[in-house]
Amino acid sequence: MLSLRERQKLRRRDRIFRTAINLFREKGFHQTTATDIAKASHVSRGTFFNYYAYKEAVLLEFGAQLLSEMRQQAMAELQQGEPPLEVLRRLWERLAEVSERERSLLSPLAYELLNPDPSRAKAAFEALPLGDLIADILRPLRAKGKLRGDMSLERISRSIADVYLLSALRWAAYTPERELKDEMNKFLSLMLEGALAREVPHQQKASGS
Repeated sequence: MLSLRERQKLRRRDRIFRTAINLFREKGFHQTTATDIAKASHVSRGTFFNYYAYKEAVLLEFGAQLLSEMRQQAMAELQQGEPPLEVLRRLWERLAEVSERERSLLSPLAYELLNPDPSRAKAAFEALPLGDLIADILRPLRAKGKLRGDMSLERISRSIADVYLLSALRWAAYTPERELKDEMNKFLSLMLEGALAREVPHQQKASGS
């Protein structure tokens, strides 16, 4: 059972987190400073940094929460016997919906994964393990030999995750008038064409035997 002090710290962290996200949405991420967040949260600037080393860390927590919800949905669908590729496509649609809804937060969150500071990029990668979720979805296909055998499941899954990142960033920067879901589905189809194992034609099997 948590002590009173621990409960107070959790409530303070939650207040800072919610305040920061609201400010990012209202003022814009780049226009919001750590001082703005601290003032609106009724804490000192130093207290803010005790909970979040940099303001992008708030976004990482936000993204981690969203991804956790998507993981729960995807795993539940797999347990219900849904085909892995259908589960992946539904995950893809949820990613598109969230990205469109939270467009103002998408770019700074995605760029954190590309941060030139290795420690920051690693923290983002660990907070947002989309590749691991995709691997868990595709694992039944690997077990049935329906994925290419010359590429690891990890490489395939992380490549698909990278496609989401790049397509979402390009959409946010250049074509926000288009539906992100359509753009992402095109890229996903291309990736899956390269990732799925190809059936060997019957004649080729016969000639090789």
